[in-house]
Amino acid sequence: MKAWVLHDVDNLKLETTDLPVLGNQEVLVAVKAAGICGSDIPRIYRTGTYSFPLIPGHEFSGLVAEASEGVSSFRKGQRVGIFPLIPCGSCMPCQHRQFEMCRHYSYLGSRRDGAFAEYVAVPASNLIRLPDNVSYEEAAMLEPMAVAVHAMRRTAPLPTDTVVICGLGTIGLLLFLFLKETGIQNILAVGNKDFQRQTLLSMGFPKDAYCDSRSQDVTAWLMERTSGNGVDVFFECVGKNETLSQAVENTAPAGRIMLVGNPASHMKLEKSVYWKILRNQLTVKGTWNSSFTNEPGDDWHYVLERLSTGRIQPAPLISHRFSLEELEQGLHLMRDKTEDYVKIIWS
Repeated sequence: MKAWVLHDVDNLKLETTDLPVLGNQEVLVAVKAAGICGSDIPRIYRTGTYSFPLIPGHEFSGLVAEASEGVSSFRKGQRVGIFPLIPCGSCMPCQHRQFEMCRHYSYLGSRRDGAFAEYVAVPASNLIRLPDNVSYEEAAMLEPMAVAVHAMRRTAPLPTDTVVICGLGTIGLLLFLFLKETGIQNILAVGNKDFQRQTLLSMGFPKDAYCDSRSQDVTAWLMERTSGNGVDVFFECVGKNETLSQAVENTAPAGRIMLVGNPASHMKLEKSVYWKILRNQLTVKGTWNSSFTNEPGDDWHYVLERLSTGRIQPAPLISHRFSLEELEQGLHLMRDKTEDYVKIIWS
């Protein structure tokens, strides 16, 4: 098969490799579509991964090509989405079916071979069947959509809450779609890129609910729109000291802050910021990955139900499409930021 193999930091090559050897209770998936995650860029070009060589890629969908002996839940030809985190099954979070917090997990595309290839070996328990009306490209976005949903459900905003999304990358934009779908009426957004603003407006977001942090004072803007009270729920999707401080500054007494953005550098809290958390009795939560339990109530089934009924339509967020052979162009585009982009997919 063809695969992009990472041999060392900044040493990614398109090669012909052997097909994956299936382990017990595993399925061979023919990859039909795969997205590039922002985390793939430092993994490939700056920090490396846990071991080499490795095939990156963890946002994908495909077709069952083969199943190992003993797998009865999936058969050849079935269309599937893939939860990339492989839990150990024995640690305390796993015992509570909180697999996203597994202490000893493996992970497709970072700890074992992933989706930048024609085929991937996947545990059968990590697969979810796709309805016929959900495309492979949409299903390749199940993982980031489930991440956005996990953050939203852990915060549980009410329809009457004033909610702000700070940071409008892929997760922030998907978060808006799901908040809107749940019936949240008063959604505000803070961003700093024209392309993201245009994308948000094309999704039905009102112009006057957007704050450009490059030219506007975020705190003054938010306080003006909340009668000086602050927002009920603040989604911090950036991961910087500045935006974390803004979250604390602009969340109403007894409000909730959801930390979504991966940290861009060391995070530090000034004394005055810490005091505001105490005095305003704020609830500050973190979110990680998404819940996948193979049960109807998990984040992935939540997303898939809305995809299959057309209540959520993520395809307009796909800004670039490449073939597997052209994948490196998409990686370079994201690394060098030569063009505006939201979600880049190979299919």
